[in-house]
Amino acid sequence: MASSLAKQFMLLAGTPLLMHTIRRFHEADPEMQLVVVLPAQEIPYWKELCRQHTFTIPHELTAGGSTRLQSVSNGLQQVPDGCLVAVHDGVRPFVNRKLILHCFEEAAIHGNAVPCIPVYESLRRIAPENNERADRNEYMLVQTPQCFHSDSLKKAYGSSGAGEFTDDASVLEASGEKIHLVQGLKENIKLTTQADFHMAEGLIRFFERH
Repeated sequence: MASSLAKQFMLLAGTPLLMHTIRRFHEADPEMQLVVVLPAQEIPYWKELCRQHTFTIPHELTAGGSTRLQSVSNGLQQVPDGCLVAVHDGVRPFVNRKLILHCFEEAAIHGNAVPCIPVYESLRRIAPENNERADRNEYMLVQTPQCFHSDSLKKAYGSSGAGEFTDDASVLEASGEKIHLVQGLKENIKLTTQADFHMAEGLIRFFERH
């Protein structure tokens, strides 16, 4: 991102990115318990941002760990047993109410729900000394929120060891559970680069007009 400021705190339409994301979930269900996991050293700064922007949506703060696995595990400690839990990237601010509620509804039926969208670009499979065409119809792009029964996800994290997992569905799958896919949202992009932020500013203006 070419910035010393963590991307979740960077301003999007004048508001820290993470606040946009939290607001989407609060709008989906004002009674939803929200747990925000941040590096311990960034929590005081976040509290100051909330004060500066008069951000009053209720949420719990939890210190993350040195890996994504540890951070989600720390967040899960704040989640009750016997409920549904959604894990979402704080830098995906364009998730909408329909997708959030749909993931919860599908997880209630199937045990979990993971939003995905088709791959629209051509793919090449890279080998040590060669590359070859890959069938994009065999792949999907994975998004969040990924929704689960809390007991199943906590159990999966408790037995996950030190494996390298890039999302929560992979942790659950490693425990032997089958993953249920649902239709994601194309504009539910993860803001990772400066170009993503420029695109996000355009999306904000588009949604304001529509």
